[in-house]
Amino acid sequence: MDALLRPRPTLSLVLISLFLFLSRSFSQEIHITNAERRIDLSSHIIKVFLTLKVENTGETAASDILLAFPPTQVQHLAFIEALATTGKRKKKSYVRQDVKPTELPDAPNGTKYFTISLINPLKSGDTATLEVLYIFTHSLEPFPVEISQSESQLVYYRDSALILSPYHIKQQITFVKTPSTKVESFTRVEPSNRAGTELKYGPFEDQVPYSFSPIIVHFENNNPFAVVEELVREVEISHWGSLQITEHYNLVHGGARHKGVFSRVDYQSRSFSGAYSFKQLLARLPPRVHSVYYRDEIGNISSSHLRTDSRKSELEIEPRYPLFGGWKATFVIGYVLPLQDFLFESSDGRRYLNLTFGCPLVETVVDKLTIKVVLPEGSKDPSAVVPFPVEQHLETKYSYLDIIGRTVVVLEKKNAVPVHNIPFQVYYTFNPIFMLAEPLMLASAFFLLFVACLAYLHVDLSIRK
Repeated sequence: MDALLRPRPTLSLVLISLFLFLSRSFSQEIHITNAERRIDLSSHIIKVFLTLKVENTGETAASDILLAFPPTQVQHLAFIEALATTGKRKKKSYVRQDVKPTELPDAPNGTKYFTISLINPLKSGDTATLEVLYIFTHSLEPFPVEISQSESQLVYYRDSALILSPYHIKQQITFVKTPSTKVESFTRVEPSNRAGTELKYGPFEDQVPYSFSPIIVHFENNNPFAVVEELVREVEISHWGSLQITEHYNLVHGGARHKGVFSRVDYQSRSFSGAYSFKQLLARLPPRVHSVYYRDEIGNISSSHLRTDSRKSELEIEPRYPLFGGWKATFVIGYVLPLQDFLFESSDGRRYLNLTFGCPLVETVVDKLTIKVVLPEGSKDPSAVVPFPVEQHLETKYSYLDIIGRTVVVLEKKNAVPVHNIPFQVYYTFNPIFMLAEPLMLASAFFLLFVACLAYLHVDLSIRK
């Protein structure tokens, strides 16, 4: 009996070894002939543009390309997108490719992977050009971690001068763009140089898979580090012609913490005082917005300006006090939109809401975003279509004159950035007869009140002998 059981672990080891061999051979069949990476550090939202020219040196077609990231970077990865380019110059076109996280058992040093699934597999001997965009948040470390009102904010950025990849890279180069020319220090790796606001690492030749050369850039960044710790957007649909939107913000300055005493006089009289703070935010709202309000726990805040036209609406808001590192502010923005601009009917008879996902505030990171779409009472079969992964569930909300309650479609997204501000849809079925429920209830209530008044006037309640 023991002899029959012994081959099983041996067979498992053989299968694992075969899988590892195939994964290594797969990496050897793909070569990157040229790679160019551009890292934009001009904001607290880091954008990385990566151009890869990939060649298939194997004998069979390749349908997947792997992207590798250090585990410390994956924790802050908010967005990743890959496009395949075809044509040249003015005739160049881009085709979006599917990108999904992938687990590999032989990942060195905890490397994390994403797989680009090519729509058109790369044949043997062919080459393809891929444009990859990925965005990081909370990746700039303030140093010093505390600064006074008169100091500028300095931050660290950590990365590698070499592109981490499971493939052999024949030639590569990396550019790092800083928001200003004030760079305290940066790691020098030959060849490297600096010109103005740009650091250049490379070109590097013939780098083996998983090459890594750590670098640190210490530079000045006084741009607003606006971080919304939690944003709850409630969208209430009324078939009587309006879309009521209420947004609850918990805002914090995510930069170096403020130390010392705040001086309002210095802040207003000296231009360099509090250079890294911010006292104004811009919210881009849909066109034809009206009934806009901006308030906090104290009450209405009058320091806001609304500009509207036929294409967009912009709301400039000012908190009650300027925000320095670590300071927080909570407020509510509400507005009304015309229903006909956002509610439509599909070919199968269902109705659907088409609205923009994400946060209206410009250049803002949202740690936790919750969107609640409140459907009219009587709505059935709700479903949401979002172009990226989100958590979804249903709730029930009771409002005035509700009997069975209103279905609420709840969408939750962590680490949301401005590129997530794209349309999403919520589908549902609705019987128009339910629109008569509330008017009939009001009419019935007034009728009963009228009958009660008549009965009271015609009934003699006096006590007679």
